[in-house]
Amino acid sequence: MSTTTRETARRCPRCGGVVQGGGRFVVWCAGCDWNVDPAPPEEDRGQLGKARRTLARRHGEQLLAEMTGGEVPGPRRDPAALAAYAIALLVHGVTVLLAAGGTWFLVAGWGRPLMAVGVFLLALAWTLRPRAYRLPEDGTPVLARADAPELYALIDEVAGVVGTRGADLVVVDGGVNASVTTRGVRGRRVLTLGLPLWEILTPQQRIALLGHEFGHYSNGDARHGRVLATAYRSLTTWRYYFAPTPDPSLLDLLVNLLSLPPRAAVHGALALLDRLSLRATQRAEYLADSAAARAGSTEAAVGLMDRLLVADSVVTTLRREGNAAQVVRRGTATGDRADGLWERLAAETESIPEDEYERQRRVGALRGHSVDSTHPPTHLRRACLLLGDARAAAVTMTDDRAGAITAELAGPRSVVARHIVRQGFRG
Repeated sequence: MSTTTRETARRCPRCGGVVQGGGRFVVWCAGCDWNVDPAPPEEDRGQLGKARRTLARRHGEQLLAEMTGGEVPGPRRDPAALAAYAIALLVHGVTVLLAAGGTWFLVAGWGRPLMAVGVFLLALAWTLRPRAYRLPEDGTPVLARADAPELYALIDEVAGVVGTRGADLVVVDGGVNASVTTRGVRGRRVLTLGLPLWEILTPQQRIALLGHEFGHYSNGDARHGRVLATAYRSLTTWRYYFAPTPDPSLLDLLVNLLSLPPRAAVHGALALLDRLSLRATQRAEYLADSAAARAGSTEAAVGLMDRLLVADSVVTTLRREGNAAQVVRRGTATGDRADGLWERLAAETESIPEDEYERQRRVGALRGHSVDSTHPPTHLRRACLLLGDARAAAVTMTDDRAGAITAELAGPRSVVARHIVRQGFRG
């Protein structure tokens, strides 16, 4: 069935019921789900992506069933998670062996051709090394505590409620996302706030968002640990090195054949890590959602899930804004469009009717929608939040606090908005 966005037929052609939507939204029937999902879902790229989606949905449904039955989803470090940790250490061990071998060849072969082997192995080990998070160097705003004391106070309060410590730095960028990562040997935490997501949330939903992100550090999420995360990065680098050459010549074909065994080994290691760690990761997402409800209230956490369901609409709006700015002469109207960008984005998101949210929930249930291949399907996360009694907010956003935080983010808001309208949205 093709997409229908005109308000021409107000009756469902399948069941005759009154249809929902119209205007810029898909017309669909809530009675029989006619046209509820008119666009075909995007195909996952590669076998690994398909496997991740399948496992994410399976584990998400299993864990939801366990939590519905009142069961605890398992210990923080179950045998599968420990096995994943062991494989990650093995991956890093290979990097250490390469570095040690390169050093030996360099020293033992001094002045001889073996030095070239040593240099090659050391260079390879360098590209595979566990790399710490690096702050952006492209002008993306980075806020220290002195720059945003009220925002940091809110972060500290939310982190304390969910049982961990707050952030050492805040990066404000143009992504429709938020995350907390660890930087350096001292374990300094960096909170990345994507303004397009932050700006479409209510004050309490923002608290729920912070509760979710810091909740990962209080519930033992293995994939947020540096050992596992850097092992994934190393294996991804190996996969890039062993990727087959497209449209190969005869020599390339021979190289592709010779690289097939190590390529299969790397792919197998990635798939095994996924299988061993994904269930624990799903569990961690549910617990992080619980932390979001504890900090900002169940209502706010559920509202956050709904906003994530319409993230594609946010992306479309920002791309349209960026494209519109490209058709005007540079230096004339660009500044004006940037000045009102966040207000227009918030207003457009606020205008999304409830029946469109309901349609997106049904589409999510049909497709197994999740924010990425490691998260449980969003509709399952929402259902889990609605289990049991609703929670009140442990942290509230007063008007004075909200105003102070808005003032602290005024500079970053302007910088990110100008970047989007001048260079286009690429998130």
